[in-house]
Amino acid sequence: MPYSLAAAAHSELIIKKSRFIGCVQPVADRAEALAVVAGLRARYPDASHVCWALLAGGHSAAVDDGEPGGTAGRPMLEVLRHQDLEGVLATVVRYYGGTPLGAGGLLRAYTDSVAQALREATRIPLVAQRTLACRAPYALEGLIRRRIDSAGASLLAVQHGSEVEFHLTLPAPAAAEFIAALGEAGQGRIAWLDAP
Repeated sequence: MPYSLAAAAHSELIIKKSRFIGCVQPVADRAEALAVVAGLRARYPDASHVCWALLAGGHSAAVDDGEPGGTAGRPMLEVLRHQDLEGVLATVVRYYGGTPLGAGGLLRAYTDSVAQALREATRIPLVAQRTLACRAPYALEGLIRRRIDSAGASLLAVQHGSEVEFHLTLPAPAAAEFIAALGEAGQGRIAWLDAP
């Protein structure tokens, strides 16, 4: 089961006078990740490197930002993959301390920065969502709204016309039971627009 993170988590390592500031955080997509990285570059203008790795929306990225190829972004990405994460950005800001670490030392430093941040992070399971749409008489509007709330579903939109049309999303495993229970409560007067 894939996981994401509840919130950002941080780490800091000092290795041979080089400072590594790590962060793992939830992101929706590459555009949000690029905005975070741009923010880090602005916040740490004197940093030697801002390396990052991303797993989000079926896409991945690994950026070494001037470090020797394969010593930063890719190892960070592998840590995220090993933890079965999705929708997560890992960043490490490095201040060079004057002592070269070598390829193996860099690989360990970047991997450890991400791993330590992940130890502080709260993982949350990602549950597939299903979007549903139904139409019902006005007399059932209150009943449907109560059932949506009690099922933990999210109401996306309501349209009022000759009948009331609801658009909602809920965890996919609960969809069939929700449809059946609402159908029974509505005594067959609820029409599903998305064939269940």
